Amino acid sequence: MTQSLDHQTGHLDAFGRSLESLRISVTDRCNLRCLYCMPEEEYQWLPRTSILDYEEIGRLVDAFSAVGVSKVRITGGEPLLRRDLTKLIALLRANPRITETSITTNGILLAEHAGGLLDAGLDRVTVSLDTLRPERFRELAGRTRLEDVLGGIDAARSVGFENTKVNTVVVRGFNDDELIDLLEFGRVNNVETRFIEYMDVGGATRWSLEDVVSRGEILDRIAEYDDGVRALNAMDDRAAPAEQFELRDGTRFGIIASTTAPFCGACGRSRLTADGMWFLCLYADTGVDLKKLLRSGASDEELAAAVRGAWANRRDRGAETRLNEIERGPLHLREGLRQDPHREMHTRGG
Repeated sequence: MTQSLDHQTGHLDAFGRSLESLRISVTDRCNLRCLYCMPEEEYQWLPRTSILDYEEIGRLVDAFSAVGVSKVRITGGEPLLRRDLTKLIALLRANPRITETSITTNGILLAEHAGGLLDAGLDRVTVSLDTLRPERFRELAGRTRLEDVLGGIDAARSVGFENTKVNTVVVRGFNDDELIDLLEFGRVNNVETRFIEYMDVGGATRWSLEDVVSRGEILDRIAEYDDGVRALNAMDDRAAPAEQFELRDGTRFGIIASTTAPFCGACGRSRLTADGMWFLCLYADTGVDLKKLLRSGASDEELAAAVRGAWANRRDRGAETRLNEIERGPLHLREGLRQDPHREMHTRGG
């Protein structure tokens, strides 16, 4: 991976939003079948030959970093299913423009890989944890692997990862009665719990607005438990998607209100699929095929120019557009997903 390109910090899109953070899916495969992401029985997978190798990902990250990206998050599918992932982490950390690398994982394989990820230079870990009840985990994910997830979180702490977060997608009538239990889990295990509103994206084919537990309702329920909750960052003045809060004893938690209070106005994140399709918005119908450009022999400068040009024309405000829909249902139904696997969340990355 070359470092010859000039760094242009904070390149702006059509609404003045900086290109800052890139989420890279390294695989569309997953070892869980969560109801809010992969509820169907069969899926159309990306062809193996289309998947970018690590050197190709490195070249693309070099192009993105030349245009302003400094933070990279590795996602999937389940990213720890990708073989030798530590090689990619080390490759990314060799880029001096990349100041932070992180991973979002379901945690099942984390205990096995935590030490190697830290040694390779990974900065932070986020683990998906939607319930603390084994029977409910089985119902949600189709697998009996809760103990592996909890063991992964413990392993991350044991090897030395700091600022670990757990992401909880809150679904009414399913796990919204565990908000306090998950807060307590975060406090006891020194991790930050982040509650995420149930989103109508990708494979959420059974999504309904009635199933969404809003930011306001989450805060009200937590206030019943601790009336000393205070906000640490204003909802309309934050660079990260999560609003941060603090309990009376200093325990911190976050809320990502992408459904009822979207943060499109400050969004500097985009997503690269495992086969090199770049999506400038989680809700976008189409992406930019960077793999085609890469494998056709484009130079580093041409790759950077393609990124720069696409971002400069970016006008996506997908979550805000969805918020204003009168009759709002799932973004895609099963038939629509089968037409293009890039519409799936496990392909596009979370």
